[in-house]
Amino acid sequence: MRKNLWWIVCVLFVISVAIISWKPADAIKNKSLKSFTAKELFAKYVADVYNTANLQQSGMDLSVFQKAFTGYLNLKLNNKLHSVNYLTVVDFNKSSRVKRMWIVDILNRSLVLNTWVAHGQGSGDDMASRFSNTNESHESSLGFYLTDDIYFGKHGRSLRLDGLEAGINSAARARGIVIHAADYVCQNTINQIGRLGRSFGCPAVSPEVSNTVINTIKGGSLLYINGNDSNYTSKLLDDTAPTNFVMQETPAVDTLSASTIAKL
Repeated sequence: MRKNLWWIVCVLFVISVAIISWKPADAIKNKSLKSFTAKELFAKYVADVYNTANLQQSGMDLSVFQKAFTGYLNLKLNNKLHSVNYLTVVDFNKSSRVKRMWIVDILNRSLVLNTWVAHGQGSGDDMASRFSNTNESHESSLGFYLTDDIYFGKHGRSLRLDGLEAGINSAARARGIVIHAADYVCQNTINQIGRLGRSFGCPAVSPEVSNTVINTIKGGSLLYINGNDSNYTSKLLDDTAPTNFVMQETPAVDTLSASTIAKL
């Protein structure tokens, strides 16, 4: 009798916990977008793009993508982007042993490429921890860049970059900070020395993908380089304008779709 009573108590306990922790998933899923706050709606839009492009599976952090996407929308709203399809993200918070560059097709919500990228030798060994806008520092610079034209230099076919942030990366053109191919950006180098080789500050990529990278993002698309620097601040990370735009457009159609971005 006691044994049966004990089982009854256990079953009732499990049922009680299930009832307490149950959430009306369908109700949340079907919640009208009009009931979201502006901040919630913007965060949801960012998360939808992030999830549809499968960026978590490729190793990108949502918080990093939100920063990059915020800058993208700010520049797009101000007609500062000549090429709007692609957003390139580099995360120097990650080890050089992992593929920490992503090219995202924003309009089609898809990941085009995830690959290795080197940081400057002055920024650190495996991890980049120091950043500079100074010539001959051999350090990487953080922040937002616009890609420009292709040229042939000492590293072969390369892509010029223009830093958009004064004091942070604005000397990129004068420093010769470009995207170029480098033989030390490969798995073999990682196997030999435990990390990628390092550049003089350029976001160098593998020769196997350099042409793909350059051809895809040339001509005025956005590059965002993320890193751990408490001194870095940027007006492009202000989400006020992007939040207001998404709030104005989305409730009208009550859906989060690529058409929202296309209206910019």
